[in-house]
Amino acid sequence: MPSPTIVASPGLSSFLKSLKSTPVEASIEHLISLLKRRQIRNSRPCAVATAQLLLRVVSAFRWTDVSRLIERIQLVGQRLQAAQPRELSIGNIVRRILGLVREEAEEDRDADASALSEPGTDSQPGTPRISGVRPPLSSSISTLSPLRHGAIEPLDPTVAEPDTAKFVADSAQRPPLLTSHTSYAASATAPMATSMFSLLSHPETPSSTATPSGTQSPSGRPTSATQAVFASLTQKDLRPEVIGGIEEIIDELDQVDEQIAGYALDHIHSNEIILTHTSSMTVQKFLLTAARKRKFTVVHAEAYPNDHEATHATVTGKMVNENQDELSSEAFQKPLTAAGITVILIPDSAVFALMSRVNKVILGTHAVLANGGLVAAAGTRAIAKAAKTHKTPVVVVSGVYKLSPVYPFDFESLIEFGDVSKVFSYEDGDLVEKVDVENPLFDYVPAELVDLYITNLGGHAPSYLYRIVADHYRVEDINI
Repeated sequence: MPSPTIVASPGLSSFLKSLKSTPVEASIEHLISLLKRRQIRNSRPCAVATAQLLLRVVSAFRWTDVSRLIERIQLVGQRLQAAQPRELSIGNIVRRILGLVREEAEEDRDADASALSEPGTDSQPGTPRISGVRPPLSSSISTLSPLRHGAIEPLDPTVAEPDTAKFVADSAQRPPLLTSHTSYAASATAPMATSMFSLLSHPETPSSTATPSGTQSPSGRPTSATQAVFASLTQKDLRPEVIGGIEEIIDELDQVDEQIAGYALDHIHSNEIILTHTSSMTVQKFLLTAARKRKFTVVHAEAYPNDHEATHATVTGKMVNENQDELSSEAFQKPLTAAGITVILIPDSAVFALMSRVNKVILGTHAVLANGGLVAAAGTRAIAKAAKTHKTPVVVVSGVYKLSPVYPFDFESLIEFGDVSKVFSYEDGDLVEKVDVENPLFDYVPAELVDLYITNLGGHAPSYLYRIVADHYRVEDINI
């Protein structure tokens, strides 16, 4: 009897498996449908799917001009962002790859420009070599005088011969200024001089004084011959460098939690009481790393009604739904209690009552904004406000890939609303008809409620995040 075929549920793992054998356009449409149906959700799965798809796009796209590749990436990024605008990590990965392409193109262009600007090289056979040494002066001025390096000293007309004296007298006279009525062609070696009154009406330099082919014009701009060389050099294939940069971004997504966990011992001390919220894998690894050398207590708010099942799985180590794709790749290795951590599970309503006993609040996040605020699971803002009232420090752990250059001008547009049946059952029809029920999935927490951000680059104050944004994103890529 043949074994039954196991069909994988749509999600991140099935998308990555089909990515290698599916055409690029079909893969783009597949990811768009998964994002619209919320079968791929949360920051990390969306970031991994976006990076893998753009890696496939760059590898399959045939391009000879960098601008065409940038337009292609922008078009794909716009379609992905339109499919799920509240997943800011999608736009973050697109912006970083766009910046990577621009940097590689600029580095290659700078290398070509430096090769062209070197005098006397083989790449410039037609460029004349200009010596920077001034020829020696034939005069009677002392070598110690500063006038030695000035204009050529005229000979004494009384000592010179009659013919020489006449030549010196003629040459000692100041040459007349060249105006718009005089011709420069009459004296090809004469310097260009213009009257101040005819400065604006001065004609352009005649073609007889054009710069030789292969050199630069007096204004510093390359001539047509140099531009042709630039055009041939900028057509070099930058695909290996771009693909290598995208693979580095994918490796960063795989190692970001371990890098953040490396700072755990600097921020968690023995006998502390730590309050956390929801089932963040980054927070869990952060606590497990600190538990190797520290003994502390964790107070875990269950985040009802959206994340309470995943929170229970974090504490007990048992997955509620093992077929759920975004959790299967982030399966918890062991519960917090198995690492020797005392865990107290509390409802959200008890946060303010226990905050006076808490030493530190450690929170995960869905997205971090450029002003230092963050978008996190519903209930995070209430916890941050309670911590602010009790003067308890709030620490947020987040990878750099969650840091977005978006400013929350309308933070309500960043809030996603979920199924209201988790708040009120549809069996209570009489009550549902009389009230408006909303179930927000996220909260916006302003920057003044956060004390410290811990990223894979270290700890930073909320006011310093603008610098990290400037280092990772280009200004021209803010609006994809």
